[in-house]
Amino acid sequence: MPAEISCEIADHIAFVRLNRPEKLNALNLPMLRGLVSTAHSLKSDRSLRAVVLSGMGPAFCAGIDLGVLAGGLGAFGASFVTRPGRGTNTFQEACWAWRRVPVPVIAVVHGHCYGAGLQLALGADFRVSTPDAKWAVMEAKWGLVPDMSGVRSLAQVVGIDTAKELTMTARTLTGEQARDLGLVTRVSTDPHVAAGELIDEILTRSPDSVAATKRLFEATWPGSSRRAFARERIEQARLLLAKNTRIVRAASASKTTPEYAPRAR
Repeated sequence: MPAEISCEIADHIAFVRLNRPEKLNALNLPMLRGLVSTAHSLKSDRSLRAVVLSGMGPAFCAGIDLGVLAGGLGAFGASFVTRPGRGTNTFQEACWAWRRVPVPVIAVVHGHCYGAGLQLALGADFRVSTPDAKWAVMEAKWGLVPDMSGVRSLAQVVGIDTAKELTMTARTLTGEQARDLGLVTRVSTDPHVAAGELIDEILTRSPDSVAATKRLFEATWPGSSRRAFARERIEQARLLLAKNTRIVRAASASKTTPEYAPRAR
């Protein structure tokens, strides 16, 4: 893992931080690869309950570091090639890999959240922002389009018409304006505290049902009703037989706080 990405796990919560504050956490190729490897590693940790994704220094992430080309077209080209097994290249997987982690991922945003940074935040399940943070789909400023999974995630979160407007205009929004459009989940002057409160609430629920919920939405939103109903049946059948579901029932019957086992999947 590059020095610009850190990951610490405490009380079953992973704190992943972008640590390139002198560049406003602009993403270079080592950071992109580090995000991918970190997400893939966390995916297999069944004791994990949540991930908090944040940036050190004055900003969450000011976008892509245009110096990615400085390493030569070979390195850039290799990162642009799609991996057949997962359907994404390195740029896309750095954001979309967080959708594959079967626990809630919360992006804590302050300062700039531009371009690639916005697409990274959209890879999280929830976004908690300071009121004065700056959000923008910045690619149009450079004559480009979002290509780090942003087109799909934007349309999912804010609807296709608003996604098109934000992408075509590169308009900058405050955290409060982003919340009003549905781009941001919650606004707080202390987003780390707000994220912690959300995590505490989710931790009262079975890790298996939380993981199944995330899988269901990721697999069926958007998608056909038939596929959604089939996935519902599969996930529910697994949950009915799960150890943590029995723990919930027993705790409910005894009016005690459930003590969950590690996630089944």
